[in-house]
Amino acid sequence: MTAVDSPVLGAWRYRWVVLGIATFTQAASGFFVQGIGAMGIHLQRDLHLSTAQLGLLVSAAQLVPLVGLLVAGELLDRFNERWVVGAGAGVVAAGLLVGSAAPGYVSLLLVLLLVGAGYSSVQPGGSKSVASWFDASRRGFAMGVRQAGLPLGAALASAVLPFIAESFGWRATLVTGGLVALLGAAVFMGFYRRPPVPAAPPDAGPRTSPRSRLGDRLRMLREPYMAQIMLSGTSLISVQCGVGILTVLYLHETASVGAGPAALVLVAVQGAGVVGRIALAAWSDRGGSGRQGSLVLCMAAVLVGMAVLMTPLGRSPAIACCTLVWLGFFGFGWYGPWVTHVTESAPPDRVGFALGLAMSVNQIAIVVMPPVLGLLKDLSDSFVPVWGLLAAMTAVALTVSARTRPGTRPGSCGRHGVCGPP
Repeated sequence: MTAVDSPVLGAWRYRWVVLGIATFTQAASGFFVQGIGAMGIHLQRDLHLSTAQLGLLVSAAQLVPLVGLLVAGELLDRFNERWVVGAGAGVVAAGLLVGSAAPGYVSLLLVLLLVGAGYSSVQPGGSKSVASWFDASRRGFAMGVRQAGLPLGAALASAVLPFIAESFGWRATLVTGGLVALLGAAVFMGFYRRPPVPAAPPDAGPRTSPRSRLGDRLRMLREPYMAQIMLSGTSLISVQCGVGILTVLYLHETASVGAGPAALVLVAVQGAGVVGRIALAAWSDRGGSGRQGSLVLCMAAVLVGMAVLMTPLGRSPAIACCTLVWLGFFGFGWYGPWVTHVTESAPPDRVGFALGLAMSVNQIAIVVMPPVLGLLKDLSDSFVPVWGLLAAMTAVALTVSARTRPGTRPGSCGRHGVCGPP
């Protein structure tokens, strides 16, 4: 009998293995897409792309998850995460490997649509697997570590893929990304196990039609907790997109920072986001205000940062750099507490769908906000309206969150519920 088979022999120690493989699979599945921006010069040169066409490559990979996250959430409520996540990562790998033979730009767009479809199950599936293994006292920290895997993978991809593209061509980067994703799928399917808790008895109630089940789940949109989750998620993911895309340009144009040093500041911003995702999630485990309090703190900190950038203080190179790193910590670090908040707020039999629903709403912002913010900057020839829009969105979400009573739904796997080991 192994430790995985028996709680008596310490099976709950296996949770750290689960955390490791979920983090690795997340980073491996998003490895190629996260590195597209770093390969921009090579892709533009080899495929003769405009900047708009390059941006469309990123949007293509994010488009299918608008619906795919909902489908993945439903599958996660019905089947073992091992197969759902493993299959999704496998689709990512297959798409990239096949895409290495793509004849041109249009074919590459289609490949990235397939990659996005596969990735749809990795994000919510990994979150659900970690949530099921960790109790409330450590769940936030575990979620923070797992979500930190994405920016860490992005940093590694940004360092490796441009070198491969320069040495072997852009097609070799797809092969590399496919092999990394395949390794992620193999690791998750080979090592993931469900936690050692008794299985729930089968439902003896009347069977419902797919339409009825969907309607029942979509009624979650009316719940106050879900409205707060979606508003906070869309506002903060918009801030994350804006800071990630515009940091270098803002420092160069407004604070007269050179392109090289500005890029290093962006690395510092991403590093602050990694630290923030772990630290804020760990604090939410122990803070009296819980997950929602951590999100309120993040939104308040974002408003402070945006206010600085909209004033003459934001033109000072030192102040601008420090403010953007501040926004990296809070504007990127919010995701760990937020994902934990979703898993603890949803009813136990709908955690997968709740994750898919909340993440799909975030996905709308991920697809829409980059071109909207860019267009706003082009039309106004100023960053002030951009930061103002992000500040306004955050202020609305903060107001709603402050008025929503903290806590979780009765029967959910919340901080005092049974969603993990005793």
